[in-house]
Amino acid sequence: MYGWRERIGLIVPSSNTTMEMELHAFLPEGVSLHTARMPLKSVTEEELLKMGSLAVEGARLLKDAAVDVILYGCTSGSFIGGKDFEKELEARIEDEVNVPVVSTSTAVVEALKILDAQRILVITPYTEGINEREREFLEANDFEVLDIRGLGIEENTEIGKVEPYEAYRLAKATFMEEADAVFISCTNLRTFEIIEALEADLGVPVVTSNQASLWLVLREMDVMEKIPELGRLLIDF
Repeated sequence: MYGWRERIGLIVPSSNTTMEMELHAFLPEGVSLHTARMPLKSVTEEELLKMGSLAVEGARLLKDAAVDVILYGCTSGSFIGGKDFEKELEARIEDEVNVPVVSTSTAVVEALKILDAQRILVITPYTEGINEREREFLEANDFEVLDIRGLGIEENTEIGKVEPYEAYRLAKATFMEEADAVFISCTNLRTFEIIEALEADLGVPVVTSNQASLWLVLREMDVMEKIPELGRLLIDF
């Protein structure tokens, strides 16, 4: 039986081509991943808010697969409404399906906190408008955003085409010695190949949307495997 240990239910934007692939590659033995999708083509505030209103239906379908936890797998879609928006979204879904729910934004906040990262550098594929919403969300959660740099991409399928080295080079080029950590945002941006190298080169923890999501959902299920390829977060915590 697939998922004899635990089953993850994942809700992702319909245009996300990355998150499932990265998570599947590092799932511990006995943990399975089952996915539902919500309509989204462009990473705009209007589409992100509309997508959030459709999350409950995806969660209902995932409940049919007897999943143990549901992951709302979209960073911008879970911070776009400001501080506590992600908590309200999680609660709304959980109330409907009676399955524990976590979101990517919650995972990122928890990861940065457990790593004791106060001053952060943020790398994204987003436009300036979405970057500003992310800065506001992070600062409302008591982080100091030293800088936030984006690639200016709106179409989500184009984000999925970005090679991991682009995020690596952007992070390295904008790194500041006073940063406690680097956060690379977006579940549709490939990052798993660069986490180890970036931590080695910069000497600080690296948190990415998919890495933090995987870490928190596993810990929520009391699956405590260490995954060294995914950096300090999945080694030490």
